[in-house]
Amino acid sequence: MKPQDIVSGKAGSLWIFGYGSLVWKPDFKYKRSRVGHIQGYKRRFWHGDNFHRGNDELPGRVVTLMEDDDASTWGVAFEVTGAQVEESLKYLNVREAVRGGYATRAVDFFPDGEEGEDRAAVTALVYIATEDNPLYLGPASPEEIGAQIAVCCGKTGHNLEYLLRLAEFMRQSCPHVDDPHLFAIEAAALAFVPFLLAAQ
Repeated sequence: MKPQDIVSGKAGSLWIFGYGSLVWKPDFKYKRSRVGHIQGYKRRFWHGDNFHRGNDELPGRVVTLMEDDDASTWGVAFEVTGAQVEESLKYLNVREAVRGGYATRAVDFFPDGEEGEDRAAVTALVYIATEDNPLYLGPASPEEIGAQIAVCCGKTGHNLEYLLRLAEFMRQSCPHVDDPHLFAIEAAALAFVPFLLAAQ
């Protein structure tokens, strides 16, 4: 699927769903954003990162989506229009596809909102790293993932910052949503920090 396949309307409107660093750092111009969820996927820290949050020797762990009919994943969708479409796709291709190893899929995004707000589903583009990706690390215990995240750092910053910002987003923007995977890894990583400090 090409991203251009889901561009709609005369103005050329496209929604892009973010569930990792895009929720706090999109770094592209957009018309508006909405918090909401997609169905049929669970967010997991199963993807390796040897650029943004790690390196070849110590790859960080970042999130990807795994298919799961009973699951849903919360994040932010950004609407880009006109020239923003091409600009954002060009930028995200480098950030997510070239450096991150993510591929694109079309999903139904369901906006959250107050009574009276438009909550109709829209088709959105999402970047997903699959199991056949060379950077895919797969499942591990929260303790193992948390320890790995606590020690890794890449060109964009510490892996721990990525984890903490994602957990903060969920607490602030989706307080009604429980995310046991995310919060268990956050607790494990924070528990590991004192050991790092003591070793310095």
